[in-house]
Amino acid sequence: MFRFGHPYILYTLFVIPAIIVLFIFLHYAKKRSIKKFGDIDVIKQLMPLVSSTRVKAKFIFILLALSSMIVALADPQFGSKLEKVKRKGVEIVIALDVSNSMLAEDIQPNRLENAKMAISKLVDKLKNDKLGLIVFAGDAYTQVPITTDYGAVKMFLESVDPSIVPKQGTAIGTAINLGIKSFSPTSNLDKAIILITDGENHDDDAVSAAKKAKNKGITVYVIGMGSSRGAPIPISENNGKKIYKKDNEGNVVITKLNTHMLQEISEAGGGKSILANNTRTGLNELFREINKMDKKEIETKIYTDYEHRFQILAGIALFFILLEFILLKRKNKKFKNFNLYKIKLSK
Repeated sequence: MFRFGHPYILYTLFVIPAIIVLFIFLHYAKKRSIKKFGDIDVIKQLMPLVSSTRVKAKFIFILLALSSMIVALADPQFGSKLEKVKRKGVEIVIALDVSNSMLAEDIQPNRLENAKMAISKLVDKLKNDKLGLIVFAGDAYTQVPITTDYGAVKMFLESVDPSIVPKQGTAIGTAINLGIKSFSPTSNLDKAIILITDGENHDDDAVSAAKKAKNKGITVYVIGMGSSRGAPIPISENNGKKIYKKDNEGNVVITKLNTHMLQEISEAGGGKSILANNTRTGLNELFREINKMDKKEIETKIYTDYEHRFQILAGIALFFILLEFILLKRKNKKFKNFNLYKIKLSK
């Protein structure tokens, strides 16, 4: 298992391209300045000890040393001790609606982004629970299987948008059924599906799916994203002006939160329906409900001891610094005329 002790330091690597661009700019600026004094080839003959190759080599050595030192400061670590750890928790599967209607902006910045922020905050509050992520529109797909790796959930969550599900629609029932299959089959933990959707244009029998989940001991909670007044669905932007989805008659389509359907689903699944808006997402209320669940022991294998490996990279950085120091910008006078191919071997 590999990790960085201070991963935020790696962002410093973004200065490397900027340094390269600056070096190239100064290099060409210097060449332009030299051209003012005459022909470059003639000037080179007047300065036989000057070596542009050495200058470039020294710059590369400095870049390699700087890169190695930044990575070393981030503290690369390798897991060296794997242990079984028992924790108390529950299993949760989040089913996130990524249909186009979730791009409506009646909740700022839009329904989907608001939902993603709510999930991220929920993940930050969890401690010992197992978590999985499903995305759905016209069909449902597992994005992250049940895991205790919250970092993986947040990483995949960032890339979620309507384009990752090719078939449009709102197949809530399909998402719930996939959620039922996603839980660990041999686990005796309390289980919950958190459904985050606007409930617009549902394509299947979501209520029956929620009842099925309840019969299997899985509680279904619903967070409704959107408003009853609704909002248009942006599909593109042209010269700063948003273009909205229209029906066959040319009228702008208004997507509205289907509160009645979401209430039916949550009641059938034995959970609660919580409506989100610009000021609240129902996160705290939902977290209180999760904490009421019976948390049982989870046995997981985790790395409990890590070995630091920054010394290797620090050594590499020191090596390139020494190379840069040893390599002179100018050629050595004694060897400037040295040519291996002109050496005559005595017979």
